[in-house]
Amino acid sequence: MFQDVIENEVCDDVTKHGGRIRNFKHERGNWATYVYIPFQPREEFWDLLDELLSMAADHGVILNKMSEFHISQSQTVVLRHHWIDPFVQSLRDRLHTMYRFVCIADQIKVYTNQEKTRTFLGLEVTVGMDNLLEVVSEVDKSLQEFKLQTFYQNPSFHVSLAWCVGDVSAKLNPNCVTLLQRALDRFEDSGTLTRIYTEEIRCKSGNKTFCIPLQ
Repeated sequence: MFQDVIENEVCDDVTKHGGRIRNFKHERGNWATYVYIPFQPREEFWDLLDELLSMAADHGVILNKMSEFHISQSQTVVLRHHWIDPFVQSLRDRLHTMYRFVCIADQIKVYTNQEKTRTFLGLEVTVGMDNLLEVVSEVDKSLQEFKLQTFYQNPSFHVSLAWCVGDVSAKLNPNCVTLLQRALDRFEDSGTLTRIYTEEIRCKSGNKTFCIPLQ
């Protein structure tokens, strides 16, 4: 029934989580689910990221690179297994007629999660906000169908680049962020490297990833 499904091996070994703490307890039959826009950067992007992380280390913060990059279009919610296919179908019905668009994420910003257990270095979106809000509006409608929590009000759309355990935002202070921003701005081809071509929306539920192409 559903095409473009990517399945990954399930692994819940906490020793492989780098000390990260779950926001909710894992229970059999409950699938952590979120909607996002993937970002597959050019090879040169990794050189930029290495430079930013080196500068953060000079300020006493050792950050771990994200294994993949994306712009969140929902919070992480919990779906029962038998809800997954109907939920994805609801997303398909709402999103498949939307057109592709471009985002630019070129503003350095520091984030912490709600529990203050992790800090993230991110790139905030500065171009494409209206398109992202349109996607979120449709995703929220699907979430509401299943009585699930909708996205944040006045969201700061961003790509998380790296993370560490704990709240280290005091070390990644405005002065540090200014230096990181300058490094980004002067990096060769930074305008191209921070451009995100949105061609599909993805929904990851447990070990399955569903792809919804845009027109």
